Amino acid sequence: MSAQERHQAIVEMLLTSGRVTVAELTSRAGVSEMTIRRDLELLEREGLLQRVHGGAVSTVSGSYEPPFAVRVRQQADAKARIGAAAAELIGANETVVVDAGTTALATARALRGRRQLTVCALSIPASTALADEPGIRLIAAGGDIRAGEHCFVGPLAERIFEELRFDTFVLSVGGADPGTGLTDFNLDDVRVKRAAIGASRRRVVVADSTKLGRATFARIGPVQLADVVVTDDRADPDQVAALRDAGLTVVLA
Repeated sequence: MSAQERHQAIVEMLLTSGRVTVAELTSRAGVSEMTIRRDLELLEREGLLQRVHGGAVSTVSGSYEPPFAVRVRQQADAKARIGAAAAELIGANETVVVDAGTTALATARALRGRRQLTVCALSIPASTALADEPGIRLIAAGGDIRAGEHCFVGPLAERIFEELRFDTFVLSVGGADPGTGLTDFNLDDVRVKRAAIGASRRRVVVADSTKLGRATFARIGPVQLADVVVTDDRADPDQVAALRDAGLTVVLA
């Protein structure tokens, strides 16, 4: 198990149980206690846990959004597969909104090389990923830049959706649960997402399997706002079934 895989596994275990021990992490990862203690020290510096005697406890709640630089490393392989699968759903001549967030960024990267697309990017990273693509007409939403996230927020970002209409919105969320709905971490982000939803004919949620059945701080709306959910093949079958029962198409990447 690589260091990235260990860090991802530790964070996932903490999200599930709230506490982990060095002994169980050593057994699961097949590495030394010293290696696990170094992993925990690194993740503590990144604000993802607090070390305690014999292990660590989670510091992450539904209102806590890990930094973009941390999230972009988490579930990286799964996000790349999700991005590729979501890109396959987008046809030639479509007008597309690509949300902020790391899984939406993976979708933007998967659109490289495509032609006859118009893409409105809701973040600087997604804009940068597509800026040199000759076959893509790129529109940056504009507005205020949210520090650390490099996404566009505020009235100017929302206003573009009063003037333009799109075929597909690639929507990134913090949680997707049939009971709670679609949720995210930041109220400013949620307002932009709602505006984009209202201006788009089809909504494709891109979310790795850790987001399913989860609720975060700010509600975007019911899951039925989405038409399709693209997630990875580690998704809990019960969560997948619940989304399908709610009327959504679920694609496993």
